[in-house]
Amino acid sequence: MNVVFLGTNGWYDTDTGNTICTLIATPEAVLVLDAGYGLAKLDRYVQPGDARPVFLFLSHFHLDHIAGLHTLTKFSLSGGLTLCCPEGGRAVLETFVNAPFTVALEALPYPANVRELPEEAASLPLPVEALPLVHSGLTLGYRLEIGAKVIAYCPDTGYCQNAVTLARGADLLITECAYKEGQSSESWPHLNPETAGRIAREAGALRLAMTHFDARIYRSLPERMEAQTAARKEFPAAFAACDDMILEC
Repeated sequence: MNVVFLGTNGWYDTDTGNTICTLIATPEAVLVLDAGYGLAKLDRYVQPGDARPVFLFLSHFHLDHIAGLHTLTKFSLSGGLTLCCPEGGRAVLETFVNAPFTVALEALPYPANVRELPEEAASLPLPVEALPLVHSGLTLGYRLEIGAKVIAYCPDTGYCQNAVTLARGADLLITECAYKEGQSSESWPHLNPETAGRIAREAGALRLAMTHFDARIYRSLPERMEAQTAARKEFPAAFAACDDMILEC
């Protein structure tokens, strides 16, 4: 199983990368975490004739997490697409993935359907736990059991017990890291590197990948390495992701 970081920026694209999107490729299916502009690279890994189904997990509907949805028409997804989203998301997607913004889901050149989580999680072909995180609005974190492996995904959140719960014993925890060391905000919750490391340590995760670096705050890749150093004080197996990084899991 490979984890590919298609986009690692938060908020907007810069020379450091595209907005957030992470791909998990398995022999049976392709899982995608959020749909920033990194999603446009999906066809590098799912090519015409690939019969694997694609499951796209949306954490919430801030634009940097869904802006890539307008690129869905460029793909050939023979196995179909299932969009997984928070409660109420079906109505949001019917508005955003539709005229006048883009092509409607039912007009895509492959079958597409929507599942609201956690209520419809049982309809998915793998065990998925979805819990709310701490952000400015409803945001879901996910725990995915993929064969013998567990991948936890905690985007756009402040420190919370649900993040620790989702990451418990995970082989890989993927968190956001919008703030730099020492930065925080109660009105706009996000993680800094030391808090991301704390969650991984308390959860007993094996590895921590940090992504969603706020493009206004992190202006260069070396600044991400500073965040990596800060996170490793709390959790030595932490690393800062960058666009197109591939991780074997």
